Amino acid sequence: MTNAVLLDNVTHKDLRVKTGFTAEFGDSVNQVLVFPTEFAFIQREYPIFFRRNKKGEYQAVALLGLDKGENLFLSEPRWNARYVPAAQQRGPFLIGLHQGQEEGEENREPMIHVDLDHPRISFEEGTQAFLPHGGNSPYLEHVSRMLQIIYHGTELAGPMFAAFEEAGLIESIQAEIGIDERVTYTLPDFFTINQERLAALDGETLARLNRAGFLQLAILAVHSLGNVDWLIELKKSKVAAGSA
Repeated sequence: MTNAVLLDNVTHKDLRVKTGFTAEFGDSVNQVLVFPTEFAFIQREYPIFFRRNKKGEYQAVALLGLDKGENLFLSEPRWNARYVPAAQQRGPFLIGLHQGQEEGEENREPMIHVDLDHPRISFEEGTQAFLPHGGNSPYLEHVSRMLQIIYHGTELAGPMFAAFEEAGLIESIQAEIGIDERVTYTLPDFFTINQERLAALDGETLARLNRAGFLQLAILAVHSLGNVDWLIELKKSKVAAGSA
């Protein structure tokens, strides 16, 4: 459960956030939700796979490790990658929709909320959310950009996956990742883009996906799978360090 309230610079003028990445803050995970709006950054660092949530809807995840609770990029308090997924950068903040009116019509405006029960929250140590005169700190501006990535990415994900399904691009896989001759990890319930079907799409379907911006996203997801090799190297290094 979260204790999410609307963030404001009066009530929360002294709010501070403990930054850095640790298991205590929920960063020791072997996969994390990612969004189409960040695929271009994610595919440079992590393999992108698809999974179904409890509602049966597709979601994209970045694979971070092979064992449960293993994040091979985590070296407390650092995250050793050029890009950290937005879901991990947002910290204790989230987007909530508030009812409003514009030109006489009701609308739902996204606004920043904060989970006051989150372990990163402090009023004594950490990075300030607001400047002394009440403006947003550089940290909060950065968080706001991450929340925009999540918010718009969430809206884009449904149409993207629907287009992938309509084009017959999504395939179920049982990923097997071999570390050495003795150790192989099996990752069940994953989906990915079928590269052969993508290459064989007719011109009309390609044009439709391209107009919607989904063709590039499919290609980025495919390219990201090359990062599995880097994940294996990180795992081998961790095993070697543990046995040294």
